[in-house]
Amino acid sequence: MEHIEQQGSGQIRALEGQYGLDYLNLRNINNIYWNLTTAGLYEQIIRRREGLLSHLGPVVVRTGAYTGRSPNDKFMVKEPSSEKNIWWGKVNRPFEESQFANIWRRLQAYLQGDDVFVQDVFIGTDKKYRVPIRVITEYAWHSLFVRNMFARILDPEELRSHVPEYTIIDLPKFHAVPDDDGTNSEAFILVNLAQKLVLIGGTSYAGEIKKSAFTLMNYLLPDQGVLPMHCSANVGQDGDTALFFGLSGTGKTTLSADPARALIGDDEHGWTDRGIFNFEGGCYAKVIRLSEEAEPAIFKTTRMFGTILENVSIDSYSRRPNLDDASFTENTRASYPITHLDNIIEEGNGDHPKNVIFLTADAFGVLPPISKLTPEQAMYHFLLGYTAKVAGTERGITEPQATFSTCFGAPFMPQHPSVYAKLLGEKLETHKVSTWLVNTGWTGGPFGEGERISIKYTRALLNSALEGKLDQVEFEKDPVFGLNVPKQCPGVPSEILMPRNTWKNKSDYDTKARNLADMFIKNFKEYTDFVDPSVVHSGPKTQT
Repeated sequence: MEHIEQQGSGQIRALEGQYGLDYLNLRNINNIYWNLTTAGLYEQIIRRREGLLSHLGPVVVRTGAYTGRSPNDKFMVKEPSSEKNIWWGKVNRPFEESQFANIWRRLQAYLQGDDVFVQDVFIGTDKKYRVPIRVITEYAWHSLFVRNMFARILDPEELRSHVPEYTIIDLPKFHAVPDDDGTNSEAFILVNLAQKLVLIGGTSYAGEIKKSAFTLMNYLLPDQGVLPMHCSANVGQDGDTALFFGLSGTGKTTLSADPARALIGDDEHGWTDRGIFNFEGGCYAKVIRLSEEAEPAIFKTTRMFGTILENVSIDSYSRRPNLDDASFTENTRASYPITHLDNIIEEGNGDHPKNVIFLTADAFGVLPPISKLTPEQAMYHFLLGYTAKVAGTERGITEPQATFSTCFGAPFMPQHPSVYAKLLGEKLETHKVSTWLVNTGWTGGPFGEGERISIKYTRALLNSALEGKLDQVEFEKDPVFGLNVPKQCPGVPSEILMPRNTWKNKSDYDTKARNLADMFIKNFKEYTDFVDPSVVHSGPKTQT
């Protein structure tokens, strides 16, 4: 009873770190909840009315106006120690040190008299390259998110002696004043590499915490010869590792969650001289219209204790979630520890990959369902980072729009894309990796005319590539994009392999293909000075 009363009374010291909060000059904090367990955080979430308990145990939360990342509100503090290494521009916006200092002083004052939750964790599962961090939040459910998404410290003594290298402070109810603070809105994500501090405010979307940590790893690791990657990773029964790069909507999470292959992680990894390691300890999956039949493993997590269902609608009486309801957002999410899945590599590490897959959802219907890339083409498509958005995914989009996000993760890449591309090229060559471009988008015509490539066929193509069944088949070259396309694949109709064959009007295909090729050429121009000419020439040959 004494222990229960202690938990209810305020500050929890059982797992308090020996390295306190003095280094942040945070004074007069009311209650500091140190490294609460999942159950302890559930109690605080319900007590503080931050969320609802849903059927079979997940906690359901709302993020308010911000239901996704806010890239226009993210800034890198411009300071001497890192200034020369940052790729400044529309992705990495500069923020003055004096402006950061002003917000930081007000934030310190704001916290006086308030409660905070502290989680001490690692970014990364590789002991040589992992980064110790501390995440301080004002919401209990954000603390649970951190506990789900990062590598936990299970040994109590190790937890008490944890010394964070970087600190992330997340305060959704603290709003910036744009006219005074130099921000774009009341929301802000400020990364100060010199002070090893990230400040997040004005937004309740928990993904900002996760991606801020990813940004730190993307800055730190290249100087150590490690390639940070926005990709999922799994391992086959023969121990062969595969990486899946892809932007939102391309099937990265779905295709890597293969019952025949063990999952290392679903989103962020590093490639060292020893192999692959996961940056995270959990998954953050989109669950809108999630199908139990198509994605049974992920669906199962939406009915488990410890899972956070973000902006998912639930019935007010039965408390059953409705995964088909997009009334709050299309970007509904589930955050859960990776141990909620059955077929995983729990230690989070794998060997060097045998195959790398670039996923794209081509809404124009002109890219092949699968093609094998030369090393130069791999560099080209990695830097290009192409996919397409379709009507209905965002306000104002009425027809397919090409989207290019270099390295398949531009918003999180502080250094120049050529830094990451060079590392990728070196590792692909050193380890003799096969690289594939897989189109999970449309065939037989663009979005609205053609149809989405069957996931059954996509899985068959992927399995054939990963199992080496495509190594001996004959390939033909796509005349516009120069891609090497297999003429046959087990379990897949041969006529769909070359996309032009699936269009009724061949001249329409030719026009659409040349239009997309022109977009490729135009968007790759900013990288031509940083790569070998052979990489430039490996792209489309046709320009109208």
